Amino acid sequence: MAVKAIDPKVQQLWIDFKQDQTDQHLRNRLIEQYYQLVKYNAERVWAKLPEGVDLNDLISAGVFGLMDAIEAFDLSRGVKFETYCVPRIRGAMLDELRMMDWVPRLVRSKASKLEAARKRAQSKTGRPPTDKEIAKEMQLNAGEFHKLKTEANPVITVSLNKKWYETDSYKDVREVDILEDGKGEDPTKDIQKEDLMKLVTRGLNRNERLIMILYYYEEQTMKEIGATLGLSESRVSQMHSSIVARLQGQLRQRRPEFA
Repeated sequence: MAVKAIDPKVQQLWIDFKQDQTDQHLRNRLIEQYYQLVKYNAERVWAKLPEGVDLNDLISAGVFGLMDAIEAFDLSRGVKFETYCVPRIRGAMLDELRMMDWVPRLVRSKASKLEAARKRAQSKTGRPPTDKEIAKEMQLNAGEFHKLKTEANPVITVSLNKKWYETDSYKDVREVDILEDGKGEDPTKDIQKEDLMKLVTRGLNRNERLIMILYYYEEQTMKEIGATLGLSESRVSQMHSSIVARLQGQLRQRRPEFA
């Protein structure tokens, strides 16, 4: 990042602040002066990180690093402040990342050993190794290996209020907004199912329509359908085969519509 020659006004601001470091107004003006350095370095660090780290958290940490640098900077040394403050800004960001990383060192150590054993076993077998082969490589029995594998895979927590992406509206989309509801039903599936049923049963008489609905939608057996309609199981099976053959012929005729 190119650094311009220091502005005389900024130089005077430094002189005034160093004469009275209790002046919060002067300190805030210096923070504003060098805030873009914080933002620039935060974006560079953030670009190399996995998803889940909030850029604003890095910027906030960087601002604290900038404040410390402003307090400690010695004008008499003739060093450019930009050169002096960047390591402190980045150091504050890295400290923040270490605090955010809740995975204990012991867990990381076990995960590293597990991965090293997996690589050794793979080099010997020439293919992805089984758990049994990795356990043998680590000289562990099945129980010990299972325990190690469990301990090396900590539960990952995700804030449901974390931004998924920003929008032009006043409300950003959060993690909780895009989570799939496993218990929820997709309304389009019901509509598609109903449309398909209408297509399949079109032109069928009452008994034929009931056979198709009960067999494919209610998942009843031929025997159960026969009991419902007062027909024998063999008769229901015969009617079903006849209906399917008829539908196949109709679909062959309509194939150009779906091409």
